[in-house]
Amino acid sequence: MEKQINNFLEFIQNDKKASENTLQSYKRDIVQYQRYIEENKINYIKVNTEQVSKYLDYMKELGKKSSTISRSLASIRAFYQYLLRNKKIKKDPTEGIQSPKIDKRIPTVLSAQEVELLLEQPKSVDLKGIRDKAMLEFAYATGMKVTEIISLNISDVNFEEGFVKCKTGDKQRNIPLGNLSKEALKDYVENSRPILIKDDSITALFVNTNGHRLTRQGFWKIIKYYKEQAHITKDITPHVLRHSFATHLLQNGADLKSIQLMLGHSDISSTQVYMQFQDENLQNIYRKAHPRA
Repeated sequence: MEKQINNFLEFIQNDKKASENTLQSYKRDIVQYQRYIEENKINYIKVNTEQVSKYLDYMKELGKKSSTISRSLASIRAFYQYLLRNKKIKKDPTEGIQSPKIDKRIPTVLSAQEVELLLEQPKSVDLKGIRDKAMLEFAYATGMKVTEIISLNISDVNFEEGFVKCKTGDKQRNIPLGNLSKEALKDYVENSRPILIKDDSITALFVNTNGHRLTRQGFWKIIKYYKEQAHITKDITPHVLRHSFATHLLQNGADLKSIQLMLGHSDISSTQVYMQFQDENLQNIYRKAHPRA
């Protein structure tokens, strides 16, 4: 099984052009599944639908979330479909197994005032402050995921046209920067980054104080620090800034299709979760404007 897993992961990486995060997610899910079937002395080639279902029940007993179980099933299904295409098995044992229903959680969203308060916290008085202001402005202006932001290279920013190239796997989308974000980013690129980097061969857009590419953990710590400085009680993560970006665009008249393109959602149903906040905003407008509200 080890050899087939490695072949499958190579296929995902080379043929499907999956990102490193996606690749690691597949690997983690399938290795956990491998451990289970080996402990239960089940031959992965001869496994049947009932045995796969029992594995999903086992995950549920361990207290795994529905979203985790659903993702794990998707990984196992992709693995067996790969084996089926390569004639290693005659039937996909995951066929007919339904993914557990996932409760859609309402995303945390900052108000426009809270965003303003957060973005006011970094002061452009030193190298770190200039960088942090650029990062927060950039995260809110583009709605990009933290992994996308820290993966950016300086060559991905087009200051003249005012957009950034976001590449995920073999897909690319261009996202507008906005004037305030562009100004803060230009200040960082011209006055902070050249001093922070210790080696001119560093291509990363955002770097830490040691001059290396910023990590996810580093980004999270920076946001947490300024959240506390702003005395905002909501839990703020890079993803909350992404949710706020989408919600505020929708509330101010942007159409769903445009927001979908900027967020990089392959399915518009993922973008439609923000409609609930638009509805709330419309109710507020109605109450304020309608003479008989």
